[in-house]
Amino acid sequence: MENMLDALNPYAIAREIASRMKQRRIELRLTQQELARMSGVSLGSLKRFELSCEISLKHLLMLAVVLNATNEFTALFGKQQFTSLDEVLKATGSTKRKRGRRHE
Repeated sequence: MENMLDALNPYAIAREIASRMKQRRIELRLTQQELARMSGVSLGSLKRFELSCEISLKHLLMLAVVLNATNEFTALFGKQQFTSLDEVLKATGSTKRKRGRRHE
């Protein structure tokens, strides 16, 4: 249960993203200085991101472009994928309609 809660923690998510970005940078054999220069992100911002997981969305996207990782962003907040009709009905607020009796 604790691992699941940690996975939903915003700082844990940011830490994972920073770690993956650093790993991709290393795999591409780029130094922090090279990535900063290529992306237009200051070296200080890049170092802060790798160390404390803090970065603006704009700068994160600029890094993602250089590291060829923009597909992940285009899928963010996409349309919800449903696995059952019940999920569709629940999400749309649809419920079974009841026929009313006519009182005369």
